[in-house]
Amino acid sequence: MLQNPVHAATHLVPNKLVSLFSFFNFISVCYISYFSIPSYIVDWKRGYNDKGDEEYMPQSGIVKYHVKLSYEVDGLVERADIIGAIFGQTEGLLGPEMNLNELQRVSKVGRIEVIAKSTSNTTNGNAVIPMSTDIDTCALIAAGIESIDKVGPFDCKFTLDAIDDVRAAKKDDIVRRAKEIKQKWATKTVSEGETMLNDVHQGDSGKLSTYGPSKLTCSSGVFNSKWIILVEGRADVINLLRAGYDNVLAIEGAKIDESIKELCSEKDTVVAFIDGDRAGGFILKELKSVVTLDYELQADTGVEVEELTPQRLSEILEPIADEIKNGKPAPKLNSEDDKSIADVASKIFPNLNETLEAVALDGDQNEIFKVPISEVVSKLSSQSGIKYLLLDGIITKRLLEGAKNAGIECVVGHRVAKLSNSDGMTLKTFADLGVS
Repeated sequence: MLQNPVHAATHLVPNKLVSLFSFFNFISVCYISYFSIPSYIVDWKRGYNDKGDEEYMPQSGIVKYHVKLSYEVDGLVERADIIGAIFGQTEGLLGPEMNLNELQRVSKVGRIEVIAKSTSNTTNGNAVIPMSTDIDTCALIAAGIESIDKVGPFDCKFTLDAIDDVRAAKKDDIVRRAKEIKQKWATKTVSEGETMLNDVHQGDSGKLSTYGPSKLTCSSGVFNSKWIILVEGRADVINLLRAGYDNVLAIEGAKIDESIKELCSEKDTVVAFIDGDRAGGFILKELKSVVTLDYELQADTGVEVEELTPQRLSEILEPIADEIKNGKPAPKLNSEDDKSIADVASKIFPNLNETLEAVALDGDQNEIFKVPISEVVSKLSSQSGIKYLLLDGIITKRLLEGAKNAGIECVVGHRVAKLSNSDGMTLKTFADLGVS
């Protein structure tokens, strides 16, 4: 049945008004509900905490990098304004996956620390962003923040200071701590293998002891042995013990103790074994002034006795030990072919013996130079025209190389070290030439 149009309109208007009223009521409820949400939740959505001066966010995962920036603002702003600019002006700039809010949500960005310092009309400070992304993402975020040119109404400038690798710092800490642990336990414990080796050495070679009122370090064989070896310090005594020599006494200083003089006077043979440095030469001269020495030995140039290996100690001391045991043979010329060299050596030997020096002669037997043994190798590097080199010491590999480079034909010394090749030079000892 058709209704009157006017009546129908009148009937519909109240219904429309009810619907419209319901709609606005719904909007108002939503509005009230929104603003009744606790402020810290709203602030979390914005990126700030309840204090409003720094962002509130989930804890990040393992931090890999610290992105450090500095900023300057031409106006007075708060820390919250700086953080708001960082979040707001980078949002959507690098794509949704690069938004700082999204990176925080997945724990790729940690709590941003901001320091603000205000003057009369400017604000400056620093910002640190902890990140657990790759370095490429860190670089993009840093570049995005550097593009910020406004904080509120004020001009500003952000500058990247550094991207620190937190893991590298952790590695340094780990290495430092590992060294501390190693040092701590190395000083407290001794390995079982080293203990067994020490037992073997001490069982074969004797033990450490002391001698005289000054309690000088020595090995136990010093008291009964017919011959002794004088060295500079305690470490030398220990090293010779390990090599099988238990008749060793340490001088322990440049001043020779009276008890050393008394002991040497009681022994058949006294051997001095000094470090191969300049100080060792001075000690040897001081020792010779108060004690009669039968043999004078010196370690390789620049090397201390305590640093010599058992093999090298054997090379130096074994010939002396054999001579003492079997008797020192009378020197004689081993080969008539060496007669000319023997004549040269016999003239030089009296003034060279027991000086720890080396003499260089030309083909006419004229002296070119005379220097301490410790300086002879360096001296040879700047000399030429040398035919003979005679020294009060041992012919070593290093000396042989220096003599070869200087074009020397013949080298004479008290002993020759074990060399695989003489490089075409004539190497003789004074004993080979019948000189003593």
